[in-house]
Formats: sequence, structure tokens, C-alpha cells
Amino acid sequence: MYIILAGVISLIVTLIAGKLLIPALVKLKAGQSIKEIGPTWHMTKQGTPTMGGLMFIIGIGVAILAAGWPEMLEGRFTHLYVYAFALVFGVIGYIDDYQKVKHHQNTGLTAPQKFILQLAAAVAFLCLMRYEGMLSPNLYIPFFNTHIVMNWVVYMIFAAFVIVGTVNAVNITDGLDGLSSSVTLPVALFFAVMGAVWGGFTQLGVFAGAMFGGLLGFLYYNHYPAKVFMGDTGSLFLGGAIAALAFAYDMPLILLLVGFVYLCETLSDIIQVAYFKATHGKRIFKMAPLHHHFEMCGWNEKKIVAVFTAVSALMCLLAYWGVADRFSL
Repeated sequence: MYIILAGVISLIVTLIAGKLLIPALVKLKAGQSIKEIGPTWHMTKQGTPTMGGLMFIIGIGVAILAAGWPEMLEGRFTHLYVYAFALVFGVIGYIDDYQKVKHHQNTGLTAPQKFILQLAAAVAFLCLMRYEGMLSPNLYIPFFNTHIVMNWVVYMIFAAFVIVGTVNAVNITDGLDGLSSSVTLPVALFFAVMGAVWGGFTQLGVFAGAMFGGLLGFLYYNHYPAKVFMGDTGSLFLGGAIAALAFAYDMPLILLLVGFVYLCETLSDIIQVAYFKATHGKRIFKMAPLHHHFEMCGWNEKKIVAVFTAVSALMCLLAYWGVADRFSL
């Protein structure tokens, strides 16, 4: 009940926030600068307001405070920890967006600056989760319903890099109108269902439900043709939220399934760059990341978003099958 309530509140607050935020962003001339190396037809999107992720960040925050209040009265704050962690990444993204808007170009923070800030945030979150007893070095293996016991130091290093990788993978996926938000909807729903099905994870379900509602509200403004982009503010927040949920549920390997689209997008980028350098100019994909390759093959944005979202939904169903027996013993 509280999970559904969180989704409804987040949806309503996000829709209202959008009505107020978009005109403010236009007035501030917070327009997105489009990379010249991208598809030429994307240049028509130049000037579309960015930093729209603020609307669902606000919506999620209000929703988890309202719907999560009973849990908070009993001293359970896991959903707030996840939100605070995601918010830190959102702030990093906001700084990056602000630099782009200020200088009117598509370059904000440098890659090393982003990496150091993200790694510091990941380590801080993991230390907090361990201190609160919500994290173990027992790596859960989906489908096999077993664990691999790891050394704490090794696990923490592994976890930090998984978090940073996930955050940046979601960021890379945010390249078409409605793509990142649509692909993330099934992921949010998966974590919300897990919170409802498994006892003791209601707070996480509340957060995931709020994220689902917030993304629905954001899509009202972000679907093709987009009236606003989420910017790094939104995409880094979403990446942080997804990574935090996976670790808070203590099953980070599930990211390979629920984050399958993000993984494919990232791998396409890595493969393209590596092959380009190794062959002195040859390419495997027409353009990377993967969604641009399909654009160059003639797919329109709506078709790419629909197909990628369907793949994400199918992989989330597979993920549910893989973890369904986790607490049945």
C-alpha cells in the first residue's frame, strides 16, 4: 500500500514541479548544448531546457518522506540513505550541467573530476551500509540461490567500481528523448515489486515505487519530442539510485540483468573506441553508443525507445525469476 502511495505522490509532485520548473529553466536559458560529433539531426534539439531531472528528484523526495513516514517512526531509514546517496550523484550531475549551461558548450566537469567525486560518494555509501549492518561480503548469485563469500576489502573495491560503472552507464544511455527514463521504468518496478514481496524491504520498495512514479511524471515532458532533458542531474541521480538499490537489497549481480540495456550501451562505446584505436580508424558500429547506431540504421527515436524499453522489461522479468526463490528457504 505504501509503495503504491509513494508512486502516486511522486507522479503528482513531479507533474506539478514540471509545470513550474520548465518555464524557469527557459527563463534562465538553461538550454542543452548538442555535441557536434553526434547525429546531425540532433542539432534541432539545441536549446531544449536541461536539468529537468530536478523535477523527479523533488517528486521522489516528497513521496518517500510522506509514504515512508511510518517506517521512519519505527527507526528505519534505509530509503533515506538510498535517496541521499542518489542525491549526491545528482549534485555532481548538477554541477556538470551548470558548467555546460554557463559556458554554452557540451563540456562540464572533466572525466577525472567526475570519477573522483563518484568514487568518493560510492565509498562513503558503502561504509555507511556496512556500519548500519545492511551490507555483507556474501555475493548473492541469482538463479543458483547461493552466495560467494568474499574478503571485505576485495568486496568493497568491487562494489565501489560497480557503483561508478552503473552510474555512468545510465548516463550514457540518456541520449534520446525519453530513452533513459523509459528504460529505467521496468527497473524501478522490479525493485518496487521486490520490496512488496520480500518482508523487511518495504522502505526500499517505497523508494523504488516513488522512482517509478517520478519517471512516469517526467516522461510526460520528456517523451518525443522532448520539452525538457533530465541532464546529468537526472541521469547520475538515476544511476546512483539503481546502484544503491541493488546493494541495499544485497544483490549487486542483479545489475547485469536489470541493467542489461545500460550494459550494452556502455560496451558498445568501449568496443567502438578500442577497435577504432586498434585499427587506426575503422569502426564496428556506425556510431556509438548503441542507440546512435540504430539511428544511423534508419530507426526513429520512438522505435528505439520502444524496443530498448521492451528489452529492459524482459530482462527485469528474467531477473525476477532469478531471485524469486531467494527467501523461500
